[in-house]
Amino acid sequence: MRIRDSGPDDHDALAVFLSARGLRRVARLGELVDPLEHPALIAEDSGRLAGVAGYLRGGERWELLTLHARERHAGVGTALVDELCHRAREAGAARLFVVTSNDNLDALRFYQRRGFRLVALHTGAVDRAREELKPEIPAVGEHGIPVRDELELELEP
Repeated sequence: MRIRDSGPDDHDALAVFLSARGLRRVARLGELVDPLEHPALIAEDSGRLAGVAGYLRGGERWELLTLHARERHAGVGTALVDELCHRAREAGAARLFVVTSNDNLDALRFYQRRGFRLVALHTGAVDRAREELKPEIPAVGEHGIPVRDELELELEP
């Protein structure tokens, strides 16, 4: 597997990849963000797109905006997070954070197993995002859990 920066030639493939996962627009922290307008790391396996990690550089605090792998449990997400941590650390960032919804138990497990810690609960943030920014956010998510809140996790890279 090879991890590399995304470039202009990757735009269409990333748009298809993210759209298939409902991530062409990401609502978090009270705003709607297009991941294609920000840097991303791409994981490739035999020349095929295996995963993507979109991120925002922010001085001392970088944000992992989106993380998705074509196949789960194959090490792609871990490799992307590790590379992003390396780059954030090299750039002098003291923290890498990610925001997810309260129903996303798989993401919560993934991030915490890699050292991320829960640092904030944004009560009702998903409810507001559904009303004001992205009406297609489902009211009920994974495992039948109502989707209401955002959880913020953070790691020292």
